[in-house]
Order: sequence, then C-alpha cells, then structure tokens
Amino acid sequence: MWMGGVGDQPAGSGRAFSLRTMDRDQNRGDEGVRTTTRIGMNERIATRARKLHILVEAEGPGLSDTGNLFVPFFTTKQGGSGIGLVLSRQIAEGHGGTLELENRAQGRGARARIILPLDPTS
Repeated sequence: MWMGGVGDQPAGSGRAFSLRTMDRDQNRGDEGVRTTTRIGMNERIATRARKLHILVEAEGPGLSDTGNLFVPFFTTKQGGSGIGLVLSRQIAEGHGGTLELENRAQGRGARARIILPLDPTS
C-alpha cells in the first residue's frame, strides 16, 4: 500500500514512504535532532523473505556507548529511565522480529532497523 503525500517513493525500490521529523531535546534548547523514518517493502525481496523493514535514521552525535544499549535501566540522558530500547527490542522479538542499532558512516548520527515478518506464524 502506498501512503501518498507523506514522502517520496524511491524509484525501483518498491513501496515506501518517508516521514521527516525534528526532535527537540529540552537539554539542547532550540537545537534539534533531525530524523528520517523510512518504512517500506521491496516487493521482489518481500516475495521471498516476507519481511517488513522499518528504518529510522537520526542526524546527531550517534551512539556513544554501544555496549550498554540494551542494558535495562542504563541511560546517558539526564532524567532518562533506560527502558526504551529494552522494551522496543522485546516488542520486536515478541512479534518474531529484530531491532538493530548502529552508528551511521562518518559520525553522522545513528540508525535503527526493525525487521518484522509479514506473516508472524512463519
């Protein structure tokens, strides 16, 4: 299903939409972190793999402590609870999927990828 009006459909990549947002952190004042969320399915790949890929890319400092990303109650944010990524991964896994996190190239932020089966029973 194409969700028109939300973003650009990349040529030859199947059906997708992009949502660009600005996340303002109260500790940074007016300076925000730009994020681009791409949700889509390459139909040629999906026919075989039957998976939905959700990609979230953020511009900013990236992930500083990758060894503790999924440690419950570990946080680098003032006032953070340290449960957001843990719960997100548990939800993805509960649906038969995965959550992957990595830094983007040249220190240009972070990338999160959620991969979910289109048929959760498979």
